[in-house]
Amino acid sequence: MDLFILFTILSAAGAVAGIISGLLGVGGGIILVPAFYHVFSGLGYEPPQLMQICVATSTGTIIVTSLRSVTSHHKRGAVSLELMRKWGPFIAVGSVLGVLAAASLKSRELQFIFGGIGVTLGLYMLLGRPTWRISDTLPGRPLGAVYGGGIGFFSALMGIGGGSFTVPLLTAYGVPSHRAVGTSPGFGLFIAVPGFLAFLATGWSVTGKPPLTVGYVNLPAVALIMVTSLLTVPLGVALAHRLSAARLRLVFALTVLLLAGNMLVNAVAG
Repeated sequence: MDLFILFTILSAAGAVAGIISGLLGVGGGIILVPAFYHVFSGLGYEPPQLMQICVATSTGTIIVTSLRSVTSHHKRGAVSLELMRKWGPFIAVGSVLGVLAAASLKSRELQFIFGGIGVTLGLYMLLGRPTWRISDTLPGRPLGAVYGGGIGFFSALMGIGGGSFTVPLLTAYGVPSHRAVGTSPGFGLFIAVPGFLAFLATGWSVTGKPPLTVGYVNLPAVALIMVTSLLTVPLGVALAHRLSAARLRLVFALTVLLLAGNMLVNAVAG
């Protein structure tokens, strides 16, 4: 693959990921993991744990997109700092456990997990109803700890910012969509920071990695995505506060279904 094409694909993916992060409260990993997989495969890199490299690199980029997104949403009063404080530590622990689980899997197995969970979440958001409720109040610490740990674990396993789990969960507990979207990137920081460090510390024995890949993290890709996505997050935030809750759900669902479905098909075909 020509380096100019590589640069163009990653820049476009970063820009879209930034918009998606601000718009939907997700870290952009649902866009970036498939993009990284396509780019690294196109360059001829097929290490036995290619998906782990894509997931880890995506996790690194989520730090910046989540920070920019949660800051922008906080200025609009759409972030629950109390919920971040209560669930954050459990999300961080779950994230590290998710990295350890990802490191033990084969690349194709991780593709199946990414695609399968992604399609399930997309269908829920597409076919579910905003009126569906588990409760009208958020759960206490025991169940909140389970939710937080689960969000961190599966998000790190997939290289996403947690919004794919957080937004449906919070809305099911009666949290308004715009507040759920605003709080989600805050959770993303608790996923991305410990997850990124854990991915850096693992993967040293993997061979056939792209150049400048430390552990499982490809540093040039992280740097490029950080720059491009940083510029577009505010645009997504502005759109999020102009669109209706129903349109937010539709955009979220279709995006997840398209990209996760493609990953699942590739896993089956591969």
